Amino acid sequence: MINESQISQMIVEAKKNQKERKFKQSLELIMVFKDIDVKKGFAINETVQLPKKLNQPASVCVIASGDLGLKAKNANADKVVDGTQLTQIGTNKRESRKLINGYDFFLADTQLMANVGKTLGQFMGPRGKMPTPVPFNAPIDAILERFRSSIRVRLRNSLSLACKIGDESMADDDLAANANAVISTIEKKLPSGDRNIKKVMVKTTMGKTIKPQAVAK
Repeated sequence: MINESQISQMIVEAKKNQKERKFKQSLELIMVFKDIDVKKGFAINETVQLPKKLNQPASVCVIASGDLGLKAKNANADKVVDGTQLTQIGTNKRESRKLINGYDFFLADTQLMANVGKTLGQFMGPRGKMPTPVPFNAPIDAILERFRSSIRVRLRNSLSLACKIGDESMADDDLAANANAVISTIEKKLPSGDRNIKKVMVKTTMGKTIKPQAVAK
């Protein structure tokens, strides 16, 4: 299995000799799997909290009314949708898709979860974006902070996945820590752990895919 030294080397190589771009490139982790039968319904939809914060935090929409909605606004949630707005959005497919595509994560008051399922479930489900239920007395500030430093990792009908672990301006060690967090989380979801991992690679948005170097014996 790939070790931490190899991950660090790949990150250094991916960032090295990059052409200057007009935008900040992301660093992506690619994992390829083996000995898994995806036709039998095996899938992964995990929220991974990264140990090193991203320069561009994940966007979070909170679906809540009353006190919880007010607390979410005070905690600077990217968007707060109350019960009335939820019903209105749910009657318009275009607005529903726009909302769901516009945010990385969704949180919802437990009392509104049934309504969320009825109005937006058909769009959220296939995208793996069903909201995380939040009780009315939950510490919304801390929950928002956790999701802002998280990424969603999905595997469906495929033997490979790719996810963002940061960008080229982040320190190599921080990127490696985030990569290791993702790998460790995914390993635990695989039927045979790391034996199901065929390859791990790294690339920048516009760069070539970097494979691990052989370990010196």
